[in-house]
Amino acid sequence: MPFTVTPTALSDVLILEPKVFGDERGFFFESFNERDFLSATGLSVHFVQDNHSQSKKGVLRGLHYQVEQPQGKLVRVTQGEVFDVCVNLKRGHPQFGHWAGTHLSAANKRQLWIPPGFAHGFLVLSDSTDFMYKTTGYYSPTAERCLLWNDPALSIQWPLAALGELGPILTPKDQAGMPLANASVFD
Repeated sequence: MPFTVTPTALSDVLILEPKVFGDERGFFFESFNERDFLSATGLSVHFVQDNHSQSKKGVLRGLHYQVEQPQGKLVRVTQGEVFDVCVNLKRGHPQFGHWAGTHLSAANKRQLWIPPGFAHGFLVLSDSTDFMYKTTGYYSPTAERCLLWNDPALSIQWPLAALGELGPILTPKDQAGMPLANASVFD
């Protein structure tokens, strides 16, 4: 198997660690193989869009999701490091409102599978980070929603101490995220 799959605290959210072939010249690994992904996870996914964002230290992006045209995401970091978070927004699910977080970095080469029905965000911990992700649905600005990153009801343990004096850098959209109690969720 070209990667190891590890479950997270949230059912359906998976950490994928690739088998890396390296020597003094560098390294090689398959970042995605549909057949192997299906074999390892039991999930048949079809990706329609690849995205790449670059952010500086302290940037917090999220927690984003789409209510119509929900997206599954396979995310990874190709430069730098982030603390990546997802929140279950499937009403009626035993883990509704629960979150899971993990460190993704160019060094650990981990990927995170986030299925539709979850909000997603990340905090940049390195000077600069390149964040890449595949989505199962197209981006729809009218369907996009933002869950409040610091909603006390979620109690997400963001590693803000790693930023030192620098607080999280947020867009106005992310500052105005909705608390879970008022957010659009999935039935």
